[in-house]
Amino acid sequence: MDIGANLKAVRKNRGLSQRELAKRAGVTNSTISMIEKNSVSPSVSSLKKVLSGIPMSLVEFFAADVGQNDTIPVVYRQQDLLEIGDDKVSMKLIGKEFPSRAISVLSETYPPGAHSGEEMLQHEGEEAGLVIEGKLELTVGEDIFVLETGDSYYFDSNRPHRFNNPFETTCRLFSATTPANF
Repeated sequence: MDIGANLKAVRKNRGLSQRELAKRAGVTNSTISMIEKNSVSPSVSSLKKVLSGIPMSLVEFFAADVGQNDTIPVVYRQQDLLEIGDDKVSMKLIGKEFPSRAISVLSETYPPGAHSGEEMLQHEGEEAGLVIEGKLELTVGEDIFVLETGDSYYFDSNRPHRFNNPFETTCRLFSATTPANF
């Protein structure tokens, strides 16, 4: 693995300048520059300190060889989507191979009678979605909304919520959550 090229690619993917990363990590700009140019080979502790400014663990850094940009897909064909749903609700993750995703984007299908579970969901982050076919019942807190094709939602995921399709037709939607918890 080319540590310098990988660090540069990770930094750029996160939209960080060398100066900003150095400031966040508590190192000098020249340290970041020398690592990226492979002028120095950082110790494990030095690399860990630099990665703390991203933030990214050593395991994530070495697992995702993002220095090789041609290995990270830009386009994900239908057959490439990762199914993370269950036998009732289909949830296909878009961008499964993108390193350190900041957002989870899903293509979801709720057949008639399907729902996200009996319990209300609640977690850190935000959620948004767009119904592209059918109807969906969304409960957020004490409020129940019926969304039809073309309707969308956006809410704080700390609020208890649930998705349900009590209708006679299948509902399809695209959704996104932060942080990337899938």
